[in-house]
Amino acid sequence: MAEITAKLVATLREKTNAGMMKCKEALKEAGGDLEKAETILRKKGIESAGKKAARVAKEGVIASYIHHDRAGVLIEVNCETDFVAKTDAFRAFVKDVTLHIAAAQPTFISRDEVSEDVVAKEKEVYAEQMKDKPANVIEKILEGKLDKFYSTVCLLEQGFIKDPDQTVGDLLKSKIAELGENIVIRRFTRYALGDDE
Repeated sequence: MAEITAKLVATLREKTNAGMMKCKEALKEAGGDLEKAETILRKKGIESAGKKAARVAKEGVIASYIHHDRAGVLIEVNCETDFVAKTDAFRAFVKDVTLHIAAAQPTFISRDEVSEDVVAKEKEVYAEQMKDKPANVIEKILEGKLDKFYSTVCLLEQGFIKDPDQTVGDLLKSKIAELGENIVIRRFTRYALGDDE
């Protein structure tokens, strides 16, 4: 096992923004392997992000982004304290989300916001496409098609434009873990030149 030096702990802290003791514990658990320790911290951070999701988030920012005078986004992102709302990391996250919305054009934040009417219409279209398939197969295909639909219209399920292997929801969880507070994307509006809506 590699020696857990103060320099190694500091390096991990710089990479992950986790506390010194948590970095030291992760390095011990990883046998001094920096990459494994980082993975351990990320997993623990994602777990703790789930616990923080129940906490009230009433602070935050309202931000905007205009893309070449052709598209614009107005967004409200909340956190628990004014202190976190003023940090560069929080503001960079909000900026990334506005850029993503401008580019990926989500309609909803999450599945919970998609009305039953919209889902029923999608199911109707898919059922028509699969009318020749056996009934036992249709339900499985329908589930997969709905998941694909949600991943195109729901912000939190879309692949993040700067890293498509990570969803916006995963990015949000990692930011909650990094900043130690619940963060909520409360609402957004996207405008595009010439849109009828």
